Formats: sequence, structure tokens, C-alpha cells
Amino acid sequence: MTARPETPRSRRDRPAKPALTREGIVAAAVAVLRAEGLAKVTMRRLAQELDTGPASLYVYVRNTAELHAAVLDELLGTVGAAPAPEEGDWRARLEAVLTAYVRMLHAHPSLARSALTARPSGPHYLNLIETLLALLDEGGVPPERAAWGVDLLLQHATATAAEHSARGATATGQRDTDADTGSGSDADADWDALTRALHGARDTTHPHIAALAGPLLSGAPEERLAWGIRAVISGIAHTPVPGSD
Repeated sequence: MTARPETPRSRRDRPAKPALTREGIVAAAVAVLRAEGLAKVTMRRLAQELDTGPASLYVYVRNTAELHAAVLDELLGTVGAAPAPEEGDWRARLEAVLTAYVRMLHAHPSLARSALTARPSGPHYLNLIETLLALLDEGGVPPERAAWGVDLLLQHATATAAEHSARGATATGQRDTDADTGSGSDADADWDALTRALHGARDTTHPHIAALAGPLLSGAPEERLAWGIRAVISGIAHTPVPGSD
């Protein structure tokens, strides 16, 4: 007898794919970030992860830059910035919120560097802004200074995270967990070269560097982060916004 051909499997027997949503796309992007680094968070890579075509993703996310900003916003949900910590005065609590923000970025070095230009606009970012404004208001900082100051605080915190992430170190004593950490050996070599250059400066040509080579490189990263935040807060509180006074 002739063997009967194998009966084709009906598509109806296959489990249906979950419907695409922006939340699902961002969740998949965060998973790829944790496993492979931000460089792999692309439309093509997510399309593979979600078993769909890249064109389908553009219905929910305009471009890769918007996707990276959405990933940053999602991870801001781990900062715990809203409500603000209840212990300590307003300056200490503001410092605690920004330190938590830096810690989050340190866990993902490539995201820390991207955050210098990313423009998140999601709920977690709004919560962070609201918390910072509330703490500045509690400290009696005039509203117009607080409005400008929030941007300066986040710029300082983000730049600090990006700098230390590039060196493969953290300002909190944690090790990088992001798969895309770049070349730590190159960053260490650059830092060593800078250290040698500062300590080797001659007082005849660079008297100020020669006198301050030690202090220029002194302090643990967490100490420098805390001091920088305090310095920025003090500047915000005492520097009028043009045209406001």
C-alpha cells in the first residue's frame, strides 16, 4: 500500500501570539538590555524576540531613540523616587534620591552613557521630577530656581554615572552587570595615564596642578558624588534665574 502523506498541521492548532503592546515591547527591550546590553536593543532584535516584523513595532515606538528613552523610564521605576525618603532633612533626602538614580545607571553602563542625550517622558520620569521639585520646595528654594535646578541636578548625576561607568567602576561600590560594558582595560589605561600626567606636572609650568595633584584625584567616588550633589543644591538655592528678581 502507498503510505498516506502526513497531514499538514493547521495554523489554528498553534498557540496564538500575544498581542503587541507598547508595554510589552518595552518589557522585552529591558530584558534584552539586561542580557545583552543597550547596543542590542534595536527594532530588529526586538522583532526577533517578539516573533514579529520590525515594521510592526513602529506602530508603538517611533524610533530606537524613543525606545531607549522608554527603557530608561521603565528602569526609573526601580529608583523609588516617589514618594521621597522620609528620614533626614530635605537636602539629605534629595541627595538620597539622586544617589539611587546614579546606582540604577551604574548597573547598566551603556544606558548611563545613553541617558546623557535620552529624553524620557514616561510616568516614572515624571515621578522623579515631581519628587525633586517637592524636595526643593520643602527647602524653600524659589519655584523658578527649582524649575531650572532640576535639570542641572539630573545632568550632574547622569554625567557622574556615565563617567564612572566608562571607567568600569561605580560610585556606590557595585560592579557593572550590563553585558555591554565596553573596554574596561582601555578606560583603566586612560585613567592611569591621567594620574601620571597630573602627578608629573612641573611647578614651573603648571604650578596649580603641581600643588593640587593629590586633591584633584582624592576622594572615593561616592564621596565625590555626594559633594557634587551638595554643591549643585547650594548653587541652585542661591543663584537667581535671569529675569526673576
